Amino acid sequence: MRVCFEVCPPRTGDEIPEQDARRVGMARKLTAARLRHCGLEAFVDDATLIVSELVTNAIQHGDGGQITMTMTLRDGLLRLAVHGETPGLPIVRIAPHDAECGRGLFLVDHLAAAHGGTWGTDHNGATTWCTLAVDARS
Repeated sequence: MRVCFEVCPPRTGDEIPEQDARRVGMARKLTAARLRHCGLEAFVDDATLIVSELVTNAIQHGDGGQITMTMTLRDGLLRLAVHGETPGLPIVRIAPHDAECGRGLFLVDHLAAAHGGTWGTDHNGATTWCTLAVDARS
């Protein structure tokens, strides 16, 4: 599955415009529907959270006006990837206890590891991806 969508021009701050917030919701719904279609209901909650974090990061930190989300299932791995024109490489941060943001990649890292997968970047940080091992019994 591959989906491209337009987002608002780059801005400063953590606030996401309403139309972009709807794009995050759309990405979650598409991911959930595709996983259910493939019989992978056990992955819906974690995969939709991962997609939500990756799309949100691409919107907040991207330089472009378009984001591409892909989901593939190959060789026992579910791969979720989000491409945006994000400058630099993302890093996992440990957010302060009272922070309202800054935990996204920490969650992605934790969920990937919990499913026998990993995460990383391609294209100098423009694509952030995550893999989850898909058990044949799922």
